[in-house]
Formats: sequence, structure tokens, C-alpha cells
Amino acid sequence: MSNWTKFDKEFDNEALRDEVKEAAENGGRGDYPDIPTGEYEVSIEKLEATSSKKGDPMVTVWFNILDGEYEGSKIFMNQLITKGFQIRIVNKFLRSLGTNNDVEFKTFSQYEELINKIFDDIDADGLEYKLKYGKSKKGYPTFEITDVYDD
Repeated sequence: MSNWTKFDKEFDNEALRDEVKEAAENGGRGDYPDIPTGEYEVSIEKLEATSSKKGDPMVTVWFNILDGEYEGSKIFMNQLITKGFQIRIVNKFLRSLGTNNDVEFKTFSQYEELINKIFDDIDADGLEYKLKYGKSKKGYPTFEITDVYDD
């Protein structure tokens, strides 16, 4: 008989439960269609400070596409924040969300609180967005909010 308690320490059980739920909501599939670059009307389903598989600080965003051919599909943004230029990318993105929060990195714990506050404000104000989803010269995904819609 094997002892699986060691896996409780090695894996993020809460994240796995969330992934199981997400797969069930998408028809039981664990895969998602490839979303081509372009502009999409989206809502933000998730915005959180989290950790990468390596344990590095990361900001993740789940965009839910609201109309068109890919309605109901998701676009995922995952940005490590271990270097100044990475934090600058996230700062620019957070400022574009139309919540009027003072976006500044001071400490990781302060930044996490800020990200949570911005997500709460998005939810409270019912904000939706026009997202320009592209690729950088090196092929990395890019995310630019070009318009903010409120209820």
C-alpha cells in the first residue's frame, strides 16, 4: 500500500480542485481551443497573485470571452514578477483596468492586497473590457486593455 500523504505536501490540492471544477465546466475536457490573436470583449473571471510551478511570485488573469466565435472560451495571462520589467508589465496592465487604484509595487504582500482590491473593484463595478490579445516579436503572448465598459 502506498502512502499518498507526501503528495499533499508536494502539490497544491486547492489548485487541483479548482482545475477539476474548471475541466467539468468545460465539458469534462482539460484542453481549451487555441484562441487566435485579435480583439475580444472579455470579463475578468480571475485576477490573483499566485505562485508559478517553481514557486516564484506570479500574477494570473483569466479572461472570459463574452461574444463571437469563441464566446465562453478563456484566455489566460500568467506573468512572473521576479524582475523589475515584469512588475512594470503588470503595473501597466493593472492601471488599464479602470479601477482608479494607485498602482505601485512596494512589497509582495502589499502588491497581493492591491491585486485583490482591484479584482474586488472590477466585480463591484461590473467592468468588462476590450482586450487586444497579441504576440511579441519573440512570440510571447501580449495583453492590452483598449477599452473599459461598465454596467
